[in-house]
Amino acid sequence: MKSLEQLIKHYAQAYPEEIAPQNTLKFLENETGHFFRNSYNGHFTGSAWIVSPDRSSILMTHHKKLGKWLQLGGHADGENDLLKVALREAKEESGIQQFKILSEKIFDLDIHEIPKHNFEPGHLHYDIRFLLEVDPTGEAVIISDESHDVTWIPLADVAKLNPEVSIQRMIKKTIIMKDKKTNN
Repeated sequence: MKSLEQLIKHYAQAYPEEIAPQNTLKFLENETGHFFRNSYNGHFTGSAWIVSPDRSSILMTHHKKLGKWLQLGGHADGENDLLKVALREAKEESGIQQFKILSEKIFDLDIHEIPKHNFEPGHLHYDIRFLLEVDPTGEAVIISDESHDVTWIPLADVAKLNPEVSIQRMIKKTIIMKDKKTNN
């Protein structure tokens, strides 16, 4: 497994139009406590963009604390292998235990602000997202305490539930991937 720095640099080369990778590299270089949630200058999170084998549906969570439909994911809690974090969070939040890792490369990278909540100040999440696959007709989905709902959303409807730029970016990447799969 490549280091996080190498993964981010590779992603930055693949998507030179995106600003977040450069800012994430600066954060990685200049801050400490990157992998702990009590680092309020910001910290890393690991997420899973979970697709169906035909790429027509995305497994998403309606996050209680944020009140949004999102990809599954969460805090590193000291783990510096963010693919492991994404897998752990996908399992915890969906109840599904068997995922296919489609790539160990970063699928998407986003920096987003998390608002103040109770005694926790507002802070940034440096979210590293990986691409996973699972069959929607396989294991039953459960809903964790962190979610209002966890369900398969048709790809065409994802942006209706969450129109954020980073979600739209992942939708576009999924469509490109789906088209490549269809043409092969």
